[in-house]
Amino acid sequence: MNILNTKAAILSTIMDKASLKQVVYKNTKEIFEELRAVVENLIEEYNSELGEVDENILLSFEDKGEFEYQIKIASDILVFSLHTNVFQFNRDHNVWKQAYVKTDPDNAYSGIINVYNFLADSFKYTRYEDLGYLVARIFINREKHYIVEGKRQLGLLQTDLSVSTADHDNLRNIVETAINYSLNFDLLVPPYDNVKIMSVGQMFEKIQNARIPTGKRLGFQFKSDDV
Repeated sequence: MNILNTKAAILSTIMDKASLKQVVYKNTKEIFEELRAVVENLIEEYNSELGEVDENILLSFEDKGEFEYQIKIASDILVFSLHTNVFQFNRDHNVWKQAYVKTDPDNAYSGIINVYNFLADSFKYTRYEDLGYLVARIFINREKHYIVEGKRQLGLLQTDLSVSTADHDNLRNIVETAINYSLNFDLLVPPYDNVKIMSVGQMFEKIQNARIPTGKRLGFQFKSDDV
């Protein structure tokens, strides 16, 4: 291949990929904003009923900017985070077995919205050592089709990239399933051997900042945790 042909191939690849990734990111950003509206409406709906029982258990929404927002539910916080990059699924992923992707590999390029679960007290007391868990990953492609990877029932919400559309009802289903999973994902007592020794410095820091590392499970085990 001569220099001119090489240059043309490079320019063509740059233009094609850049255009594709811009469309994917634009779609993902739009869905992220639609999801934000779904979350806010859901909170208002739930609070209208919870407020009649106990105002102390109301859900709350916190806007953290262009790429993140949070819901506080009881003692839990769900963090919705938009990744600013576009990804392609690795070749071992199930989507490559689907005709929709086999026919056009460009359909495998996706933006990602991550949903994390943290303890509310971890944020309240700025306990930086505390652990959070990836509850779900929402992948959005150039046609606004999506799949969800996640724990338990979240992983079963949508696995076929060709038939899914990220509409209001599906987005609400994702949010409610994430909330339900997180509320039933209980805080466990850490193993005794993990907390039996503490230095003087750690004790002073604990007294000053109430920072004992806490999480619903020990370790980040999104892939291997079978709970």
